[in-house]
Amino acid sequence: MRILLTGASGFVGRQVLAALPSSDVEVHAVSSRRPAPDAKVTWHRADLLTDGTAEALVKTTRPDCILHLAWYVEPGLFWTDPSNLDWTAATMRLASAAAESGVRRFVGVGTCYEYDWPAASPCVEEHTPLASHTLYDTSKDACRRVLAARFTGEETSFAWGRLFFLYGPHEAANRLVSSVARNLITGRDAPCSRGTAFRDFMDVRDAGAALAALALSKVEGAVNIGTGEGHNIADIARRLGELSGRPELVRIGALPDRQGEPPFIVADANRLGTEVGFKSSRSLDEGLSDALGFWRTHVENGATR
Repeated sequence: MRILLTGASGFVGRQVLAALPSSDVEVHAVSSRRPAPDAKVTWHRADLLTDGTAEALVKTTRPDCILHLAWYVEPGLFWTDPSNLDWTAATMRLASAAAESGVRRFVGVGTCYEYDWPAASPCVEEHTPLASHTLYDTSKDACRRVLAARFTGEETSFAWGRLFFLYGPHEAANRLVSSVARNLITGRDAPCSRGTAFRDFMDVRDAGAALAALALSKVEGAVNIGTGEGHNIADIARRLGELSGRPELVRIGALPDRQGEPPFIVADANRLGTEVGFKSSRSLDEGLSDALGFWRTHVENGATR
């Protein structure tokens, strides 16, 4: 199988690349940045926001499957950034090029924020209602709806992976796990809110492997990319404190709670496990320990991300 992977140099994309079985899959990876040389991957430096780029890539690579990850995801800004509309249009162009070229499978990537969050039950793909919260999740769900309708009745199968809360290597430095880890490693206080909200935290390496498995499967429709386990945010911070050997630095309640924070966002991972056949390979403590190790190395080397 020949796969065209967009957003391949990003936080999630690089983990998809690591998970794809090189002996069975020919990978064409797309990034707007200059990638490091990799003998196992054919890289294409391209900007999908430019007219004609998607069509040229599909024509050049002739993929069997497109796994579309590329989007604007700058932490703290992507929720309301107008470029969400540009990426919606770019996704439509890529999908049209795929359909016209006879691509057999198209897998898009969305977000758990597409769901209308229930009070205390996991999000189930076929049953939990959807709702608009921000421009980001509204744009993502609009793409899903249009693509599902576009590929209905055609030879191209369509799947949509909904990512939950990811952490791990190369995470942006100002997110929960990375910011707490960096503070603990450098011996500084790690302030947090009361952290009562429950979230489904998944190691990004497992998320990349799950998306690779979804792309190589025949499963169609929305599939949650999560562990199916909920942990409150305070527990994540405390675990990082214990694993680092500096629990006294974790300051629960030192920051104000976010207004309107949903109390519970956890995946029902049944489709991912039973239909795609994927299960996370790392426990939460293993993933958090690895995250601490990653940031320890980067702090020691003077890196900021």
